[in-house]
Amino acid sequence: MFKDIMIDQCDINNYTFVDVRSPSEYREMTIPGSMNIPVFNDEERAEVGTLYKQVSKERATERGLEIFSGKLPDFIKEFKKLDGEIVVFCWRGGMRSKAAATFLDLMGVKTSRVQGGVRAYRQWVLKELETFEVKPEAFVLNGGTGIGKTAILKQLHKEGYPVLDIETLANHRGSIFGQIGLTPRNQKTFDSFLLQDLMELQESPFILFEAESKRIGKLLLPDFLVGKKENGFHIFIEMPMKERVKHLLNEYRLHEHHDEFAEAFRCIKRRIHSPVANQIESELKEKNYERILELLLEYYYDPRYSHTASQYPEDQKVTLKAGSIEEACVEVKKFVKSCASIHGNPILQR
Repeated sequence: MFKDIMIDQCDINNYTFVDVRSPSEYREMTIPGSMNIPVFNDEERAEVGTLYKQVSKERATERGLEIFSGKLPDFIKEFKKLDGEIVVFCWRGGMRSKAAATFLDLMGVKTSRVQGGVRAYRQWVLKELETFEVKPEAFVLNGGTGIGKTAILKQLHKEGYPVLDIETLANHRGSIFGQIGLTPRNQKTFDSFLLQDLMELQESPFILFEAESKRIGKLLLPDFLVGKKENGFHIFIEMPMKERVKHLLNEYRLHEHHDEFAEAFRCIKRRIHSPVANQIESELKEKNYERILELLLEYYYDPRYSHTASQYPEDQKVTLKAGSIEEACVEVKKFVKSCASIHGNPILQR
């Protein structure tokens, strides 16, 4: 017989998690690292749900079993391909996960079930985020738009540095143009991935992350992380305008997303001095993206960046000059290694 496990026992490193809800539910939010082997597809789920509401629970259950029994051989085959101890879950730990776990157990596939399902997991995430305290000291990466802060963090992470890549977790670049060419994650999914990464970084002597505002697109950062940013040591990077524009052109691929870019610009047009805003609109018609980016950096983003830099006392920040993202990575590593408070960490011996 399968067993139920509590949500605080759900270590993704020890189990193979399988979400048996429909594909659309899985896309909406799931336990990070889990895979989707659905009991019902979206249409079947809708059919059973309608019967439950309009006819009866008994009729819905009967129809659910009819549908599931027809796909059971393939369902079992998918599970037999998996390695490790399997844990299944649905929304509330109800009929779908119970049926899946029962049949898997009958077929000799050792299985457990998450008590309370993904709903219990969501409640656990919210509770953890309410009381979470980041232990490592923080190095906060700052700099004007286009210096490639996310690219720098990715490279440092690749080299083994403890990095919290907030924009990648959000799948959003943080500005009004931040979702161009991307599909941002919803708050539930973002919270789940954020908590997972934070917990993995808790034993690090320090963490590196970007100076984000309270809001990234439609997502909200937890207050404790905003506070950690404010109290962290800020690394400001300066880079030539030409290099920043080059990076933005490569990153955003504006020729592929012209309409999205134009629409986003209109959202901030009123915040830019009229002659400059009108010039940008004129350049948009010609799709002269290089000139547009220069104007946006000079008259919109850089003044905001200068204001942010002035908010921190001199003993809480340093300015590093770099000619490229590669050079910036080198300079950041040099600075971090020079900080006496983290000497002795093996990573600093690289």
